[in-house]
Parts: sequence; structure tokens; C-alpha cells
Amino acid sequence: MSGFDAELAAAQEALVRAMTADGPMPGGFDAEAVRAAAHGILLKRAGEVAGAWPALADSYGTSWKAVFTRWAAGRPTRGSFRDGWDFAREHRGDLAGDAARELSLAEVRWTYDGETPPRPRRAAARRVPGGLAVQFRGRVRTFGAGPSG
Repeated sequence: MSGFDAELAAAQEALVRAMTADGPMPGGFDAEAVRAAAHGILLKRAGEVAGAWPALADSYGTSWKAVFTRWAAGRPTRGSFRDGWDFAREHRGDLAGDAARELSLAEVRWTYDGETPPRPRRAAARRVPGGLAVQFRGRVRTFGAGPSG
């Protein structure tokens, strides 16, 4: 790699870090434009997480994008499924109804330590609002109030 290519790669990496992980503003870039691009990326992430976690996003109504982007600012993305799971875990005490159920069903289907990628569980049981979810070999059944997952 030539010196110019290495410099360009370093500048690109710094720019991406500034836009996606709250890194320092690299020299030679318009700070306002970089902040606007970073905000656009956060809004896109909020939309992608809403697609992966619809009940979670719906539970916040029109404030979803603002709440999620505040939370996500400074956090590099780990993909919409993991971003949503991390957000839901941090806000577990605020979740009710379908959003709490969505998190419980994810936790009965997958094992996730917050660091490594989620892995499917072979068997598990979790409380869900109004009942219990049981997963065995990829099939989930819920017992109690509410529809089966």
C-alpha cells in the first residue's frame, strides 16, 4: 500500500469513526456536515432496529427515533437485532406488554451475553407478560394470556 493509500485509508477510518462511534472529528472535514451525516446514520439505525423489534419501537410511539438515537449515539452498531436487544435490556424496567413479550421471546429463543453474537438455545423457559414461554428444539409455545409466539 502506498503512503497516499495508507493516509486515505486512515482518513476514511477516522471519518467513519466520527460518524458512527462518536470518534473525534478528523481534520479537513466540515464538522457540521459530518454531524448531519452521523445523525442520518442514527435515524437509519433506529428504522432498522424498529424492523427487527417492532413491538419495542411501537411501545415508544413517536418518540422512538429520538429515544433510540440518544441511546445509540457513541455506540458502534452491532447489527439491528443486537442493537435492539441491547437497547431493550437497558430499558427492561420501562418495557410493558408486547415490548416486554418481544424481549422475553428473544431470550427464550437465543442465548446472548451482550458481547458475542446470539446463539440459538436448545431449550429454555421465560416468563412473558401474562404467562410463560417454553422453547424446545426451535419451537416456542406460550402458556397463559396472549397469543402463541
